[in-house]
Amino acid sequence: MTGLSRVAGLVRDMVLARVLGADALADAFFVAFKLPNFLRRLFAEGAFSQAFVPVLAEYRERGSHAAVRELLDRVAGTLGMALLGLTLLATLGAPLLAWLFAPGFAADPEQFAATIELIRITFPYLLFISLAGFVGSVLNSYDRFAIPAFTPIWLNLSMIAAALFAVAHAYSPAHALAWGVFAAGAIQLVFQLPFVARIELLPRPRPGWHHPGVRRVLKLMAPALFGVSVSQINLLLDTVIASFLPEGSVSWLYYSDRLVELPLGVFGVAAATVILPRLSRLHSGAAPAQFRQTLDWGLRFVLLIAVPATVALVILAAPVLTTLFYDGDRIDRHDIAMAVASLRAFVLGLIAFMCIKVLASGYFARQDTRTPVVIGITAMVVNMGLNLLLVFPLHHYFRLGHAGLALSTALAAWVNAGLLLRGLWRAEVYRPGRDWLRFGGALTGANLAMAAALLGALALVDDWTALAFLPRAAALAGCCGAGLVAYVAGLWLGGFRVRHLRLQQR
Repeated sequence: MTGLSRVAGLVRDMVLARVLGADALADAFFVAFKLPNFLRRLFAEGAFSQAFVPVLAEYRERGSHAAVRELLDRVAGTLGMALLGLTLLATLGAPLLAWLFAPGFAADPEQFAATIELIRITFPYLLFISLAGFVGSVLNSYDRFAIPAFTPIWLNLSMIAAALFAVAHAYSPAHALAWGVFAAGAIQLVFQLPFVARIELLPRPRPGWHHPGVRRVLKLMAPALFGVSVSQINLLLDTVIASFLPEGSVSWLYYSDRLVELPLGVFGVAAATVILPRLSRLHSGAAPAQFRQTLDWGLRFVLLIAVPATVALVILAAPVLTTLFYDGDRIDRHDIAMAVASLRAFVLGLIAFMCIKVLASGYFARQDTRTPVVIGITAMVVNMGLNLLLVFPLHHYFRLGHAGLALSTALAAWVNAGLLLRGLWRAEVYRPGRDWLRFGGALTGANLAMAAALLGALALVDDWTALAFLPRAAALAGCCGAGLVAYVAGLWLGGFRVRHLRLQQR
């Protein structure tokens, strides 16, 4: 279901590229969309779920059904009240938000005014989608993974419909898309409610700031707001800096980041979503061996995807971006070249991004939010320092521009992942399994075979921009198919089998 949603997201971005392009108004929309989407990740995929799921798991293990319902009612009421207040403040303070997160736009009064308007339309999305994330966390905790994983598809369908409506009726594409975002939030929340009702856990929101469960969630959530979402904060800071760079920089970063988000969202977020409830139950049940085994399985799973995704996106960056986004008008050769540079920089951190999702779950399942906060602060400081070195160096020969922002984010992610792993190792929470050497050998051989197949297939096409969309798509599919066959064959010859992916229940 997550894969289906991400494919729909890819189609959405193809439509956006052809409708919005990479001009000043497109930059304004992406900034306006990024603000509530960033906060959504804190609530739906980040700090809130990482703090709430372990507390809910403990109530399930040690409390009654009535106690669980009381917790859900109080959390829903408290979260809803806080989000409503935040949304109202943000709508009123849209000019300040536009200045804080895109200060470079102030030099263009029309672009700055458009950014303010778009923020006011899109920001209520945060209220709806965060409550949808809360409902999805409940379903995930009861091992109902399919519906929360499918739910984001409504955002993609809503934005596609808004883009097509704008084209048909000559509306401003950016404003039509903003209203599509607004509608999508409400749809995603309402869609999940019947499924929560089926397990008799439909919340009746009641504020409960003093409820012990709510207070524990808030206590865990406060530091986690920073720790688990440091990569997203880094991306937001990148947007601030990108607003001072040449027109189109925000859009180039958006299109390249979306391709990195595809494997990250399908496999990294999905793996973390699945293992967090399990890790939380294992911690509550005092089962350290199974806890360690689950973490080990999660890391192997994401590496099996992250390593070939990294290699493939580095090699196929130009063909992929050209196939998906190039139209010669709204997105031209220069835009593709700029997006290729940032994609190759971003993808160098993909392995780290995906490992962070799994490693952070090892902390939050044990209700340790302090350690990821310290690590997150360190990574963000590293990111900002690298931004200054790579984006605004003393000598123009070393100036990487928007690609420097992407590279800084990737390198900071490696710092984050490395420190998370070191902390789990030192606390003896995690130790690698015995057959990592065999797994690593098979993975290395398979990726070398895949790289050779991709380079060979790539040599058959001279100029991707000279092809129409369907021939480009067919050629890209052929390249990817050759790489996939080589990768699977390499894993097989290296001794890897499907049964090695199964998490043993001991």
